[in-house]
Formats: sequence, structure tokens, C-alpha cells
Amino acid sequence: MTYDLYIGDRLFSSWSLRGWLMFECFGLPVRTHMVGLYSETMARDMAELAPARLVPALRLPDGTVVGETLAIAETLTERHPEAGLWPADPAMRATARWLCAEMVAGFSALRGECPMQLAHVWRGFSASQAVRDDIARIEALWAHARNLSGSTQGPLFGEFSLADVFYTPVAARIVGFGLPVSEENRAYCLSLLSRDEVKRWRAEGLGITYDPFPYPQDLPTDPWPVG
Repeated sequence: MTYDLYIGDRLFSSWSLRGWLMFECFGLPVRTHMVGLYSETMARDMAELAPARLVPALRLPDGTVVGETLAIAETLTERHPEAGLWPADPAMRATARWLCAEMVAGFSALRGECPMQLAHVWRGFSASQAVRDDIARIEALWAHARNLSGSTQGPLFGEFSLADVFYTPVAARIVGFGLPVSEENRAYCLSLLSRDEVKRWRAEGLGITYDPFPYPQDLPTDPWPVG
């Protein structure tokens, strides 16, 4: 039983990274199909998945199409209860779902002003107050998760879960733009980006050259901190 996951360009598609990590981090079988986000073929590439129109989109083995990352997450949870995608403890599981839902619905300033890119770190980026407010909210949510789970480092709920998957692209934005967070939360971000799955995703993305580079900043760059 293998799933078909339709994804966008690895260096830039934060939603695709979330969708792909759901499979790779929990050992679920998947085939990936690239959608042309920057080659003007997206509509054609997605036509067979209508009415889904954004990446990631998932086709189940029976042909059912599922869009949106939260729907994909819950579908996989139903189909693979043994995989442990959500925390086992009911209170932590409910909180993890809350954190993921707020991530999907919120943080518009962070998303708009700091588009994910995994090529390098922008040096000297000046975050707006709206971005700083989003970061403060994220840190508050992470602190709440750790207070509930008792975890002081590593995954938010002690064991790696979908909460960590959903916040991995957030970690990439924090690191990629040098955004101000506590040392503990920067270490958490780097731990997410250091996972073998994320490094493999980035390495595959680096194999594609972009001219012009999407989402440019008039800033110097530093090397990506995780090889």
C-alpha cells in the first residue's frame, strides 16, 4: 500500500515539506510527484487531482484525493494508528493538534515576510514588529507544550510527533532569517533541521538551479548551518 504525494520545489515549499515529513519520519510508504510551482505547469500538473489545487496533495491507494496538510495528517492517523503520529497522552495529543491548527491558520506576517528557503541564511534581516509578535506567540506555544509534557529539549511532547513536523518549516524560517528566539528554542530549531529526513530533502532541493532565485532579499548570506 503506497501513497502518492504531490509536492512543490523542495527549497521553498514549506507545506510540501510538512506533507513529506509525515511519511518519511513515520515510515509510511510514499511516491512523490513534482508539481511545477515556478515553471508555470502547476495547473496542468494538478489537473488530475481536481478539485485539489495546492501542494501537498495526497492520493490514497484507492484513488481518493486529500488536500490540506491537517486533513492529510488526520487521514494518515486513522489509517496508521500504530505509527504514533500524535502523542499518546490525550492531553498532549489535544494540545499538539491545537498547535498544528494554529500554525496552519496563523502567523501570516512570518509566512509573508519570511518565505521559507533552505539554500542559505540571510544576514542582517530586520524583522518587523508583526513578525516579532508571531515569533513571541510561537515561543509561548512551545513553552506551553513543554510545560505540559515536561520535555526540556528535543521534541515538544517528548517523542517526535506531528507537532514537530508542522513546525519544522517554521524552524527553517527562524534559522534562515536569523529571527530572535531564546537559545533553547534556537537549539530546538536546529535539532529539527538536523534530522536526516530534512537534510535529505534539502540536498535534493539543492540539485535544482533557479535564475532568478525566488523570494530574493537585498542582503548578504551565510552558509546554511546544518549540512
